[in-house]
Formats: sequence, structure tokens, C-alpha cells
Amino acid sequence: MNDNEKALDYVLGDTLPQPGRAVTVAPGIKWLRMALPFALDHVNIWLLRDETVDSQGQRVQGWTVVDCCIDKPEPRAQWQTVFVRELEGLPIIRVLVTHMHPDHVGLAHWLCARWQAPLYMSATDYYTARLGVQQAISGAGGQAAADFFASHGLTDPLALRQISQRTDYYRQLVPAVPDQFRRLMDGQSLALGQGPNRTPWHLVSGFGHAPEHIALHAPARGILIAGDMVLPRISTNVSVYDNDPESDALGLFLESIDKFKPLPADTLVLPSHGKPFKGLHTRIEQLHAHHRDRLAEVLAACRRQPQSAADVLKVLFSRALDAHQVTFAMGESIAHLNWLMHRGQVRRQRDAEGVHRFSA
Repeated sequence: MNDNEKALDYVLGDTLPQPGRAVTVAPGIKWLRMALPFALDHVNIWLLRDETVDSQGQRVQGWTVVDCCIDKPEPRAQWQTVFVRELEGLPIIRVLVTHMHPDHVGLAHWLCARWQAPLYMSATDYYTARLGVQQAISGAGGQAAADFFASHGLTDPLALRQISQRTDYYRQLVPAVPDQFRRLMDGQSLALGQGPNRTPWHLVSGFGHAPEHIALHAPARGILIAGDMVLPRISTNVSVYDNDPESDALGLFLESIDKFKPLPADTLVLPSHGKPFKGLHTRIEQLHAHHRDRLAEVLAACRRQPQSAADVLKVLFSRALDAHQVTFAMGESIAHLNWLMHRGQVRRQRDAEGVHRFSA
């Protein structure tokens, strides 16, 4: 446990769900944890005991699923176990996805078809996911992504080749997206739960990490399903990619997490990675402090000499990066440089080789 984590309250201690099984975190809310084949090796999924009304006006008891995992045989097998052991003989009646990244939306098409359940998602992320299953999209790879990172100083031929050839990355993890969805928007309320636990959940949009991330807050229950916007152990990846090269992604992210400041200090946070915790206000300030420190280090480097985003990698990341991680690291490096540029603290120029370099 790092120093930042020691300031948080992990309400369930070291308890973790076992594969295919759930842990109850609050009445009517179960926690699933599914493995991912990446450095970030798991994603949390939430099962909410729920009820809805069918087309004949009959009440239907069941579960709302929040997020799904990637579409691979292992998660499908875990879900089959969940169907038998954790659903208490009830169907899945809604599939709600916080955002379009593969570990969140990958199996939505399968779950929706298996249970004839509607998909709930923001429009921006829904259509971005639909685009992703049709062609290479920003951040997932392809020649445009490789050229963009090369223009920001990435010269490693192996990394560039792997990025340029990774045109099917998204489709391999998200082979399909349902043809229909129900739109989630900032400021809306969605009634979720069953019996005495049925209550409005307020939708809160977030930007910088995904096109239009949706978190859910239940004031009456003191619970926030934070998705990837507030994670307890790591800082959410915030990146700039080729299709929005001037983006102030970091500025958008920091503004977005501040939307959670009015929530009570004892709010139970259910994150997409890591363990449930209390200490939301503390964690928001930790994230701000983390990025303030990184920005100060990047600015200091730009004062010493002009820096490309590839140069800044060694400032932001002390560990060795594999080709998969380089994509996200380059996006995050550009995000920090763009933040400084948008606020007039650095200027950007292209050198004789066509590489963007930033100087104070």
C-alpha cells in the first residue's frame, strides 16, 4: 500500500471477489472482478438488484449490470459462472456501460443479446464504440496514430511498426456493439434498485479519459459508481490522440473530477479498478497534486531545453514501457504538454525534422 492509499479507507479491507463469484458491498449491490491480459490486470463490474416494467406493463425483477469486461473466452466463462451462482435465478434486465473502452463495453453485445436487455450508454461513447468496430480509431492504433506519435518525437521503429499495424486492436476486444441503446446524459436521474433500495442515481459526465464517461451517484445511499474517473491506487490515463491533436484532455479531466467535490466526504466509491473505498475528497486532491507535480517537472524540463513528448516520457514514467504501454504513455505525455501550451506556459514549434518541441 502506497502513502496515498494509506489516507483512504478500504471499507472491505483486502477482500477481493474470486473468479466467477461476487462480494456484496451494500444491500442489493454485488462486486465482480474479472481478469484482463494487460498491466492493469482487472476490471470491476457491479451488479445492482433492480426491477423494471416490460412492454405489457408487468414488473420484472432482475439485475442491472454496470460494465462488462473485454470479449474473450475467459470473461465469457466467468460470466457463465456468474449467471448460475450470483443472479439468484433472476435475469439481467439492463446493461449499463460507463464508457467505450474495451474492458467496459467489450461484452455488452453478448450480454444484451443473451438476456434481451437494453444497453444504456452516453451517445458520444456509443457512437465512438460503433466506429471502433468498423475501423481503426484514435488511440487504438493504425498508421495515423503512428504518424502522430512520430511527429511528437517517437522514433523507436519497433514501437511505431507495432502501433501502425495494430488496426484491429479495438475489434479484437469489442467485436460488436448493440444496434440500439438508451442514452445517458449528464444531469439525468435513473431509478435503480429494488424495494427499499430503489432510489434515483444521478448521472455525472466526465471528460479527458473517454469521450463522455458517465458516473452514477445515489445521494440517498451515499454511493458513487465512479468508473475510471476516480481510481484509488493509480491515476486515470488521460491522453491526446491523432483525431483531436489540440485537445486539452488533462484540463477536461481535472475539471471533471471536481464535479465530485460537492458529494459527502463519507461517500462509498465503487471504482472500475482497485478496491471500494471512502475518502473521495482526499483522493480528488491527491489526483490534483499528482498532476501538479508532473506538470511542474515537465515545465522544468522545457525550461532546460525544448522537449518533445517522447523526451518527456522519461520525466513522467520511471519504469520501462512495452509497446502497448507506449501508446498510452505518449498520449499522456502530449496531454501534459498541451495543458501547459493552452495556458501559455510553453510554446510549440516544429524542428527541422518535423517534430513538435515545446519550450518555456
